[in-house]
Amino acid sequence: MSSGHLGLFSGVGLVVANMVGAGVFLSGGFMSQSMTPGEIMLSWVVGAVIALCGAYAYAGIATQNEASGGEYRYLHDHLHPFLGYVSGWASLLIGFSATIAIDAYAAGAFLQRVWGGVNPKVVGFALLVGLTVAHAFQLNTSRWMQNTLVFLKFGLVSAFVGIGLVLGSHVWPTWSPPSPPTSELTNFASNQYWIAFAFSGWNASIYIANEFKNPKRDVPRAMLIGCGSVGILYLIINAIVVANLTPDTAIGVAAYDSEKVTLAHLVMQSILGDGAANLVSIAAFFVFASATSAMVMLGPRVYAAMADDGLLPAIFKTQEGSPPKAGLTLQFVVAFALLVGSSILEIVSSASIVLMISSALTASILVFGRIESSHLQRAAAVTYAGACAMILAFGTWSVTSFGVVGAILFFAAVGYGLGKRN
Repeated sequence: MSSGHLGLFSGVGLVVANMVGAGVFLSGGFMSQSMTPGEIMLSWVVGAVIALCGAYAYAGIATQNEASGGEYRYLHDHLHPFLGYVSGWASLLIGFSATIAIDAYAAGAFLQRVWGGVNPKVVGFALLVGLTVAHAFQLNTSRWMQNTLVFLKFGLVSAFVGIGLVLGSHVWPTWSPPSPPTSELTNFASNQYWIAFAFSGWNASIYIANEFKNPKRDVPRAMLIGCGSVGILYLIINAIVVANLTPDTAIGVAAYDSEKVTLAHLVMQSILGDGAANLVSIAAFFVFASATSAMVMLGPRVYAAMADDGLLPAIFKTQEGSPPKAGLTLQFVVAFALLVGSSILEIVSSASIVLMISSALTASILVFGRIESSHLQRAAAVTYAGACAMILAFGTWSVTSFGVVGAILFFAAVGYGLGKRN
């Protein structure tokens, strides 16, 4: 039994907070340009099944490895230390820092939609500073703040869903996409990038496993309960979106870097008008502040695990009962650099690819039989890893995405070599 301070409730809240971010409020707008309403809903069902397979496979690993560190720890311990190190660098550069930058920018963008003079990058920077400082205090303070943001997020998202279900359209939409694809299979697979990014975060509890009171029991349960709950929520949100928007309206999110509009804003505008849409955008600030907070909290635990193995400087180690202040500082610097210098949509694409590769490799621990697992867990791992491989094979890799993956491999190889030498 661990001496940690987190219970199942906090674990589920952390997973939900980590999952519900920018992805679900952007993806449908892009998907509507080449997919029918039925195809969009089917895509989200498939995405939910893939995520649940991943969560179930990870649960099999979590019952036998109670250490914090996420994919880094699992790959390092059960496949090869270098693969773990690559995953750790992916977490630092993309998995956490880039996602933090995306959600912090999104929070500011929603405020700009209401008050045009607001600079979303300035708001994002202020949010990064505030959350980093808050999580650098005592662990109980960090947990209290995170749980409060989760409660607030739950209430705001529930209000959006309630209004959409009660006052929105109840007629199945008949619109057709303006740009039908030449290949249905390729289009279906490539659009899973957006869904994979929206579902990323179901594994949140493994990054902070040894801070649970009973990690062997609660870490797997937090992943499965959180992932299943968010999967249902995503299906409801997307049903509301396709019923109340047309492709011509939903494509407004394509200009996200300049227009700062989300599907939630457009749906409320369609149902209740501009005033309600502005309230939704203000509420969205707090929704994405919660997602940003969850990521800020988790990332440094990976860097601490790498430091424990001698693959990062000892300053990134954590003391029992103390927050990982050095890791929080490093993560802030990387996230700030991405916030200032990158296109949000390019970051989303690159983050989806890197996260998918890392999680597919982790699921392969069960595929290769590196730890004991049930037949059902291995089947889930095969399904998840195979789905990730198919999405990567059919998707379109941009020059930026190749550059991101190449940079991670380069830094990982150099850092791993230096770490082993030392």
